[in-house]
Amino acid sequence: MAFAQPDRPRAHLPEPVPSPAVVTALRRGGCVFAEEEALLLTEAADSERELDVLVARRIAGEPLEHLLGWVQFCDMRIAVTPGVFVPRRRTEFLTGCAARSAPANPVVVDVCCGCGAVATVLAATLDGAEVYATDIDPVAVRCARLNLPPDRVFEGDLFEALPDSLRGRVDVLVANAPYVPSAAIGSMPREARCSEPRVALDGGEDGLDIHRRLAAEADRWLGPGGHLLIETAASQAPVAEKMLAHAGFRARTRFSDESDATVVVGDRR
Repeated sequence: MAFAQPDRPRAHLPEPVPSPAVVTALRRGGCVFAEEEALLLTEAADSERELDVLVARRIAGEPLEHLLGWVQFCDMRIAVTPGVFVPRRRTEFLTGCAARSAPANPVVVDVCCGCGAVATVLAATLDGAEVYATDIDPVAVRCARLNLPPDRVFEGDLFEALPDSLRGRVDVLVANAPYVPSAAIGSMPREARCSEPRVALDGGEDGLDIHRRLAAEADRWLGPGGHLLIETAASQAPVAEKMLAHAGFRARTRFSDESDATVVVGDRR
């Protein structure tokens, strides 16, 4: 992998100390965790001038992760580039559910992969895993290829670009597909609605348009006993469960209060 790596402290290097002026500027710009962000931006900058530019961009609303070039996810640093959806901490719960669902030497597909965070962690933690990822957004695909073997990342609408050889072989199909209702996009935080692609956020009228397509098409790709796992909002879970059950899956929902996360699981009968 070109970038993804365990996020270990570099004990042999002195910690950079952010200037009080940087902390103050970030705090005045509305950054709640100004001290932590100041430290990370100071680490990332090669010069005072570059630091000034990074701070100005952060205050203007760019996601911190886009400025750093990485996001910490499941104790790994995952490359994330401007214009790509930044994986949320809650999606670590989806990743954990997928890992626990996997048999030995699993075939795993991450649909709507974005930067490939979920696929990258599963590839690193599941012994013998054969992991693939796909996304419709070419910018996201380029980013995911920084984290995963490039020949395992495909550009296309849901399953259309996957190799036919995967049909009926997938053990775990995982998707953090867009699930924000279209009308709610405008109320999202500025850095999400202005810096992340709408295709990675907008789930249609009720937020479940992509999930319906996943439920309808997943059976062709899953092997016997395979699992489809999708992240949703808690309020959407009952509808998503019924949707999976209607498609022939045995459906159930898992919740994490700690992560404020909801995952609907469909087990192939």
